[in-house]
Amino acid sequence: MIFLKRILKWTFLAIVLLLVGGYAWLYARPPELLRVGAGYAAKIICSNVFIANRDADLVLADDVQAPGHPLLKLMSATVDRERQTVTTALTGGIARTTAEYYAGLGCRVLPAGAKVVPLPVIAEAPKPAPDPSLLWPQGGAVQLDPAVQDVLAREDLAGPGARAIVVIRDGRLVGERYAKGFSAQTPLLGWSMTKTVNAALVGIAMGQGAMKLDDAALFAQWKNDSRASIRVADLLSMEDGLAFNENYGNVSDVTRMLYLEPDMVSFMTQRPAAAPPGTVFTYSTGSPVLLSRLWMDHLGDTAKALRFPQKALFDPIGMSSAVMEVDAAGTFVGGSYLYATARDWVRFGLLLAQDGVWNGSRILPEGFTALMAKPNNASDGRYSQAQTWLPKAPDGTSIPAGWFRLQGHDGQTITVIPATRTVILRMGLTPRKLDYSPNALVAAVLALR
Repeated sequence: MIFLKRILKWTFLAIVLLLVGGYAWLYARPPELLRVGAGYAAKIICSNVFIANRDADLVLADDVQAPGHPLLKLMSATVDRERQTVTTALTGGIARTTAEYYAGLGCRVLPAGAKVVPLPVIAEAPKPAPDPSLLWPQGGAVQLDPAVQDVLAREDLAGPGARAIVVIRDGRLVGERYAKGFSAQTPLLGWSMTKTVNAALVGIAMGQGAMKLDDAALFAQWKNDSRASIRVADLLSMEDGLAFNENYGNVSDVTRMLYLEPDMVSFMTQRPAAAPPGTVFTYSTGSPVLLSRLWMDHLGDTAKALRFPQKALFDPIGMSSAVMEVDAAGTFVGGSYLYATARDWVRFGLLLAQDGVWNGSRILPEGFTALMAKPNNASDGRYSQAQTWLPKAPDGTSIPAGWFRLQGHDGQTITVIPATRTVILRMGLTPRKLDYSPNALVAAVLALR
């Protein structure tokens, strides 16, 4: 009996030591998967609290935990409104990570021990609310069409998790709906729709003579190898040939870049060549980050570069809610992070539908938006030469040639039909596993004409 008690005692002590040791190891050296989860949670909560003015607990539950990895159920978040930070960690403080809000530039993840580049003040005094009659080209006020509203009210067309749907027809806003807790004033994350906005900024820089599609030898790190032949055009068409894993289900190139790397450009310039430029289509959130750095460098002055999206694109077309976010090194995350209201997102879609012209003023260089409807070389017609998707038309629906789609993670889409100045936006939180497509919604809207 005494012998048995001793065995139980030592077994218990061994278990305690194992648990304590395991916790100490996880606390001191959390695995990358846990750090990615904490970085993701901190970033999403920070942006939604300080940009979209949403409740932190609600964002943690609905946006982070509900659709995410089971380990995220163990995540907690602390909001410091005075310092404008959000700190997340798993139970017991494991993988603690902070995201910091910066006025005008959104939130950036600050990986533990990372060198953080100070940012200049770029936020300006709040602007007065615009005259509603001037919100749209030709002074077109919002006039909702009851027939369109009936289509948007159908849950089977809106799909699970829909948060905003907006329809522009003949250049005028004719339909919109919002989920409970969201409105025309709520900024929403576009995820990879940001890639197309970033492409537009490249186009504007090209129009100013700062860049050309055939520019090569883009980064010093590529100077002495095959990557020196990568052109701006190759980055725009996702045919740069760089090795990149876009899998979001684990620790991959894309999750490591977004949540573990303070300098995303440095990470991307170290990616090896996997194929000659122009020969393989590889969807990559890293390619637009490189494009961001290129147009920022061409502008020279850091403060000027950080103001460029607002001055060159957002202000001219009235996207007053738009916030494009940066990484810890101060580079715009041009592949993922732009928040704007649904109306402002659809406003950008209308700019593209009008060949880059707004109220008679040319914003994008002539012919640049044509690249968004022109297939690249290696995607079998699926992807364009300027960061847009080229899906097949919905069954039984005829869409005029030249249309394309902006598409982002978790169900963000903007369908742009230049021939009729039609733009159909659908945004929400709809994981890919739910297999939702906006095609039925687009078909139903177009059938009303």
